[in-house]
Amino acid sequence: MNNYETVFILTPVLSDAQMKEAVEKIKETLIAQKAEIVNEENWGLRKLAYPISKKSTGFYQLIEFKATPNVIDILETQFRRDERVIRFLTFRQDKFAAEYAAKRRSLRASAKDIKKEVKTKENKSKEENETTN
Repeated sequence: MNNYETVFILTPVLSDAQMKEAVEKIKETLIAQKAEIVNEENWGLRKLAYPISKKSTGFYQLIEFKATPNVIDILETQFRRDERVIRFLTFRQDKFAAEYAAKRRSLRASAKDIKKEVKTKENKSKEENETTN
């Protein structure tokens, strides 16, 4: 099994529920083909470098997964059939890209943990200030 990374852009006219449904459909396609989803990131609504189908923004989504090479053909066919997807790019990660992606995931996780710690400390200090007043 190879490591793959796919980034796709969904049309900006979708509601949050429709966007999540489109992402779930792509994930279900991968799972049905026995691919292992390693990481998923929602990059949100971003400005496009150039207009695509008269749209200047789009919802970006990243999915990292492990799969056999034949899964890519099925996935890209799914992208082409889904009119909500306006662009996509899938590539196989070499060992260096896979290592970098793992480091990036761990850094994101540690950054989230730090943010949680700061919030809990802020909440505790607010509670202490309220009890002393």
